Amino acid sequence: MSASIILLTILGLFIFTLIVLGLYAMGIYNGLVSLRNRFKNAFAQIDVQLKRRYDLIPNLVETAKGYLKHERETLEAVIQARNGAASAEQKAAANPDDSSAIKSLMGAETALTGAMGRFFALSESYPDLKANQNMAQLTEELTSTENKVAFARQGYNDSVMTYNTKRESFPANIFAGIFNFKEAQMFEITEAAEREAVKVSF
Repeated sequence: MSASIILLTILGLFIFTLIVLGLYAMGIYNGLVSLRNRFKNAFAQIDVQLKRRYDLIPNLVETAKGYLKHERETLEAVIQARNGAASAEQKAAANPDDSSAIKSLMGAETALTGAMGRFFALSESYPDLKANQNMAQLTEELTSTENKVAFARQGYNDSVMTYNTKRESFPANIFAGIFNFKEAQMFEITEAAEREAVKVSF
């Protein structure tokens, strides 16, 4: 076998190896992109339900306003917390892979859950409000929406965990660093008191 044939064989093997490595790297990169898009899509499902929740709250407060005339501070706290959560949600929806935006949303949601809890606890003292048909319908819709938010959040967290696991695993972690695939933030409620869904007992 001549030297030129040996050289061509080595060169051919080298090129073949480069092609295989290139395809392998492309597969890892595309896998990371796919998983990132999956958790972004999962966040979009949370986004839909949160917007529905934010739309219901002002109607709920407006209905209660006639009955809770002396509880203005509580009603204002609910609206303020709702507006803060809606603002944080817009920032998170614009960029779900921004951990700080998701953390801000988690904090705003915690504040809103607390304000809503106080609102419903106070409403218990007003039988006429509890008997209001519009209030009953709105609270039923809110309960349904809360359940959908919890379900969508679970789906999002599952997608984030899959993405983060892939991103941290070798050799995908090398490509994640090179191509700036950031760690995704789970949408969690950490305090036991905060885990409780808004209690609606109308």
